Amino acid sequence: MGHRLLKVNEGIRKVLSATIAEEGLKDPRVGFVTVTGVETTPDLRQARVYVSVLGDERQREVTLQALEASRGYLQAQINATLRMKRTPQLQFLYDDTLDHALRIQSALKREAAVLGEEPHEIPVPGMDDVGLRTEDAGETAGASGRPPGDDGESDT
Repeated sequence: MGHRLLKVNEGIRKVLSATIAEEGLKDPRVGFVTVTGVETTPDLRQARVYVSVLGDERQREVTLQALEASRGYLQAQINATLRMKRTPQLQFLYDDTLDHALRIQSALKREAAVLGEEPHEIPVPGMDDVGLRTEDAGETAGASGRPPGDDGESDT
């Protein structure tokens, strides 16, 4: 994705966030909405707008319908603010990333409750604190302080 397209996506996201959240749409069906991302096609004809809605599934559906009904007004706000040659056709989609994160977090909490707190390091028999086998620890540096196999004589 090019730099220009990233700037367009971010610009559209900011305009929509400001219009929906700060100015507020007059439609009472629009609940607490956060615009999480925008993906615009390279030809700038269409844009997928990902939104997160606070509430249950019914509230999400109602809010998405209200946003679809307000599409023309929102596109006009984008055109007025960004002054684009072509304003993309908006398509609103529910962003379920937060739902997945909450589901994973609750699963991890359940597992922690069932299994208990696990130690950070699992001790292995025959290993000391630095990870060497205890019988190899003496061989790494002999009595002379030289590595094994080094008898102190040079080859030259």
